[in-house]
Amino acid sequence: MTQGHAPTEGLDPDALLAGLDAEQAQVATHTGGPLVVHAGAGTGKTRAMTHRIAYGAATGGIDPRHVLALTFTAKAAGEMRSRLRGLGVPMVQARTFHSAALRQLRYFWPRFAEGDFPQLITAKAGPVARAMAESGFEVERETVRDVAAEIEFAAVSLIGVEEYAAQAGHRELPEGIDAAAMVRIMTAYGELKSRGRLLDFEDVLLVLDGILGTREDIAAEIHQQYRHFVVDEFQDVSPLQFDLLMRWLGRRDSLCVVGDPAQTIYSFAGARDGFLLGLPNRLENVRTVSLVRNYRSCPPIVAAANRILAHTGRKPLVLQPVRSGGGPVRYTEYPDDEAEAMGVAEAVAGQIAAGRRAGDIAVLFRTNGQSRAFEEALSRRGISYVLRGGERFFARREVKEAIAVLRANQRSVPGTTPLSEAVRELVAGVGWTTSAPTAGGRVRERWESLSALVDLADEMQAEHELPVPLSAFVVELDDRREHQFAPAVDGVTLASVHAAKGLEWPVVYLVGLSEGLLPISYARSPGQIAEERRLFYVALTRARDEVELSWSLARQRSQVNRRRPSRFVQETRVPGPGSTGHTAPAPRPRARRELRCTNCNRVLDTPAQKALGRCEECAGPVDRAVFDRLVAWRAEQAEVERVPAYMVCTESTLELIARLRPTAQRELALVPGIGPVKLERYGTRLLEVLAG
Repeated sequence: MTQGHAPTEGLDPDALLAGLDAEQAQVATHTGGPLVVHAGAGTGKTRAMTHRIAYGAATGGIDPRHVLALTFTAKAAGEMRSRLRGLGVPMVQARTFHSAALRQLRYFWPRFAEGDFPQLITAKAGPVARAMAESGFEVERETVRDVAAEIEFAAVSLIGVEEYAAQAGHRELPEGIDAAAMVRIMTAYGELKSRGRLLDFEDVLLVLDGILGTREDIAAEIHQQYRHFVVDEFQDVSPLQFDLLMRWLGRRDSLCVVGDPAQTIYSFAGARDGFLLGLPNRLENVRTVSLVRNYRSCPPIVAAANRILAHTGRKPLVLQPVRSGGGPVRYTEYPDDEAEAMGVAEAVAGQIAAGRRAGDIAVLFRTNGQSRAFEEALSRRGISYVLRGGERFFARREVKEAIAVLRANQRSVPGTTPLSEAVRELVAGVGWTTSAPTAGGRVRERWESLSALVDLADEMQAEHELPVPLSAFVVELDDRREHQFAPAVDGVTLASVHAAKGLEWPVVYLVGLSEGLLPISYARSPGQIAEERRLFYVALTRARDEVELSWSLARQRSQVNRRRPSRFVQETRVPGPGSTGHTAPAPRPRARRELRCTNCNRVLDTPAQKALGRCEECAGPVDRAVFDRLVAWRAEQAEVERVPAYMVCTESTLELIARLRPTAQRELALVPGIGPVKLERYGTRLLEVLAG
C-alpha cells in the first residue's frame, strides 16, 4: 500500500498493530502488489483483514472510501462493517458478491437497457418447477431442488446451455434427469425468465460481468470508485465470481485475498480453490502469508482437526493452539437415530441446567433431513432452538411490527433516555415481556425474536457512555435488514455443516457420523471423499470449548445394526503422520428410552405417534371433512404462491393433521412436516380451517 492520500484523522497506526500477532501484522502492513493470505480455521482472518484496511487508511496507503471488501454471506459482511466502524473507518463498502453486483447493476441499468429493472427471483423452486412441467417432467420437491442447484452450477461455472451436454458427463445429475433433459429444462427456464422479465442471482453477476467487458465507460466509472479490493473465503470463489473480480480490479494490483484450501466445501456448487492456490501464477509480485495460530478452539479440538488434515493428501496448514485447557473430544454411539436425538437433547438439557446459554450450543449434521428428529427431541424437553436456514429474521411479522413502532417513536423519545430503556418500553407494546413465556412453539419464537432486538439495543448502548439516540438504533436496524445481518436469537442452533460455515459456538454436537451420512453415500471418488473430509474438518473447528461426536448403528430400532462409524471419527483418534495429540476415549453407549402413549401406555413407534405422545387409536380416525377442507385450502394457497401444492404441505402431513386435530400452535408445531417456517406462514390459517 503505497502513500496515495492523506492519512485518515484519528487513527493511530501503532495502536492498530498492537493487538496483532506477527503474521497478522504482516498482513496489515503489507505494501504494494497482491497479497494471498492462507488462514486456517480460527486464526483471526477477519481481524487481519479489517486491521489491514484501517492501517492503510491511517498511513495514507488506502483511501477507505475506495475500498470494496467482498464476502460470501451477509453475516460476514455485517461483521466486517461492524469491526471497521469500531476501528474508525465506517465508510468502507463491505458486501457480498451478489449485493455489490446488484447495487452496481441497478445503478447502471438505465445506461445500457430499456425499461424498468427486471424482477429478481429470490427463490428458484417455483420457476424451475414450472420449467420442468413445461418440459414434460414430473415435479418432485427433491428433484426441483437438485435441478435448481445444477442450473446454478452451470451459470457460475460459465458453462452455456449449448456446452452443458458435452461437459456434464462427470456430474452427479438429479435422479431421472440426464444431460439432454437438463439442457431442455435449462432452455425452458431461460425462456421463462425472458417472458417474465426475470433475473436470478447468477444473472446479476453474468449481466454485470458482460457489461464491464463491453462498456469501457461503465467499467471506468467503477474503476474510479473502487481501487482496493479485499476478498474473504477466496477458496469458495467460482469462475464467474473470479471473472467479475478481475473486471472490477482492472489494471490495478491492490488486491488482498484470504482463504483456506482445507475449508473448500462448495465445489459441487462451482467453487474452486485453484483460484486461491493459483493466484501467484496469474498476477505478478504476489506475496503469501500464512495464519496458523488458532485462537478459537481448545488444544484437544485443534489436535483432532490437525489429525483430520493429515489425511488430506496435501501439505496442510498445521494449526497451533493459543488457548490452554479443554477436555478431550467426546465420542458417543447410539443404537438408532431416535436414541441419538434423545441422547443429544438430554446432554443439551444438562448443559443448560449447569448454566450454559442455549445460544452457546449447536447441533450440526450433514443434511437438512436429519434436523427433524433433533427438533422434536429438543421440543419435548422445552428447549428453544433456531433452525439455521429457516425464515429470515427481518421477514418475521413481530420484527416488522417492532421496527415500525421504533421508527414511529424515534423523534419522541427524550435524548436523555438510555437506548436499552427506550427499546424495552416500546417493544413491550408489541408483546415483549421481561420473562420468557412458559409456552413453546410460535409463542416462544415470537418472544425470542423481540428479545433479540432488546439484546442488540443493550449491546449498542454498552459501547457508549452517553445515551444512544433511538434514531441511531433504527438506522442500525435498517442497515442490518438491507444486508440480512440478523441479531443473535437465543436458542440451540440446528444447522447443516454447510450452513454453519463461518460460525462458532462454545459447545458443538456433531451428529450422524456414520458411513453413508458423513461421508455422504454418493461421495465415491477420491475428490468427493476429500471434500467430505474437509466438511468434517469445518464442522469440528466450529467448536470452541467442547465437541461431542456421535453416530447411530441403525436408522430405526427394529432394524438390524448395519451402520459403521464414519472413517473420519477414526481419523480423529489415531494420530496421522507428523501430528500429535491425545488418543480419544472409547465410545460410551447410551440407553434408549421408550416413549408410550399417554392414554393407553402402548409403546409409540412412528414419528406421527411420537409427535403428540399418542397412538393412532387414541388420536382418533381421520376426519374426512376436515381433510377435504385442508386439501382445498392447500390448493388455494398453492395458486396464490404459484408453486406446486406439495410445497405448501404434503398430503401425508394434511392427513396427520386431520387425524390429530391440533387446537393450538404448540400442538401444530409437533406435527411432522410442519417446521418453524410453515408454522409461521400457515399456522393461524390451518387452525382456522381445522375449526371449520
